[in-house]
Amino acid sequence: MQVMSLTDRELIGAYLEGNDSAFEELLNRHRQKIYTSIYLFVKDHAQAEDIFQEVFIKIIDTLRKGKYNHEGKFVQWAMRISYNMCVDQFRRNKRRPKVNSTETFDIFDVIQSKDANAEQRIMQSQTHAKVRQLVDMLPPEQREVVILRHYAEMSFKEIAALTRVSINTALGRMRYALINIRKMIEEKNLVLQ
Repeated sequence: MQVMSLTDRELIGAYLEGNDSAFEELLNRHRQKIYTSIYLFVKDHAQAEDIFQEVFIKIIDTLRKGKYNHEGKFVQWAMRISYNMCVDQFRRNKRRPKVNSTETFDIFDVIQSKDANAEQRIMQSQTHAKVRQLVDMLPPEQREVVILRHYAEMSFKEIAALTRVSINTALGRMRYALINIRKMIEEKNLVLQ
């Protein structure tokens, strides 16, 4: 059976019938999107990897128990699980003192530009770092929408379903996030290229 051509729903069915390569394909298909969204919430490689593994353990348990329904898309369901686990982790960490990490992971390192020379890459990296700092300064609800929309590439409908708010609320949060980012750029006299 050629698992790469199967839909997510068909892969789940094949996995439940004993085809482990079907689950491996499902995992590989959505790994980057789910891991990236987790990392952008927790900002720690080890913690993101742990949560990512917990997400897929929970997915396997739910599938094996027959509790998964096919009403929504698999990736939305998996993103909901990862979001909830990130929120739980955030709540646990809130009780501990915050330590700023000096990790070297940069989401923009994953994005490759074939035409950029060294100077352009440095300028682009500096701009991305400035934008990331501005996003980090947003209120949590606004930061969450920006991360899900621009880094996890989710639609506003998906964001609304994941965060359990209306589409208008998600759109409003994005609007206020952009307004706040513009204000911070003006206040700090930043030049983004």
